[in-house]
Amino acid sequence: MRRETFDMERDVLEIGDEVSIVEGQLPTSYYYTVVPALAMSRNYKNSQRLKSRKGVVTGKERHDSSYYITIDFDE
Repeated sequence: MRRETFDMERDVLEIGDEVSIVEGQLPTSYYYTVVPALAMSRNYKNSQRLKSRKGVVTGKERHDSSYYITIDFDE
């Protein structure tokens, strides 16, 4: 299992929600978006890319005007 943190601007996901992600590519890194554009990940190096495209929200914390959600992926 792999656990990653995503940034979410609006409070739209709850613990236990199943989510799908899509991969985006930058010139030297990759990033992930919870579809449909609900949350975004940090940038990852090629060796850190996620293999799974589905996960479950297992944590949520509020920080100022946004939220950090934790998603568990089966890898």
